[in-house]
Amino acid sequence: MRIDLTGRTALVTGSTQGIGAAIATGLAEAGARVAVNGRDAGRTEESAAALAKRVPGADVVPVAADVTTEEGAARVLDALPRVDILVNNLGIFGSADPLEITDEEWRRYFDVNVLAAVRLIRTYLPGMTERGWGRVQNIASDSAVVIPAEMIHYGMSKTALLAVGRGFAKQAAGTGVTVNSVIAGPTHTGGVEDFVYGLVDRDLPWDEAQRVFMREHRPQSLLQRLIEPEEIAHMVVYLSSDQASATTGGALRVDGGYVDSILP
Repeated sequence: MRIDLTGRTALVTGSTQGIGAAIATGLAEAGARVAVNGRDAGRTEESAAALAKRVPGADVVPVAADVTTEEGAARVLDALPRVDILVNNLGIFGSADPLEITDEEWRRYFDVNVLAAVRLIRTYLPGMTERGWGRVQNIASDSAVVIPAEMIHYGMSKTALLAVGRGFAKQAAGTGVTVNSVIAGPTHTGGVEDFVYGLVDRDLPWDEAQRVFMREHRPQSLLQRLIEPEEIAHMVVYLSSDQASATTGGALRVDGGYVDSILP
């Protein structure tokens, strides 16, 4: 399958590192003009420059803005009046005693993980529907379906994100615009190696260490290893393409079989 996104402009929020950076790279490799987003201007510019180096000839735009605020979203719109592919990747996570999570923290998780995505969809969906083509994707998590007892607030926000995707897909019905969610499973991102080695023998080589970790601490995974960010990016690039024109309103899993269900 040859995916060509030449002529499309993509915005990936929270794309200076991890899954977001992998998604931005994948879209650039497919020919899209890619906007790298982060809150810190210096870091955002460095990440954009690194992407341009990884993908020679890529059209990369650094857009420094805090999209969790109305002011930040307005700044993004000023820099990018037109977006064809919107990937709402930005998110926060963390563990906490459910009975100790404050109202403020509940609101923070909703504001960052849900409302920021809603705000950007509201910003760019009208232009997409007017042009008759567009792709919106929300990066969710297996925690949206398998709510972790120690991360109820995070799981709640990702479940809400699935509802946002389904609802806006209905809003865009019949317009040529698709809206989907991508359910990411346990992923090899920054800091995760230290986390894994905190639970398994530090003398083990990384490949073996992660497999021991998955067997002992994430046994429901059928992949039995951590997912690489690029593997999630592959799904996002496909959903951004013309080939995915009949896929909308879905919650597509890149979870290594972590969620014990045949649906979604």
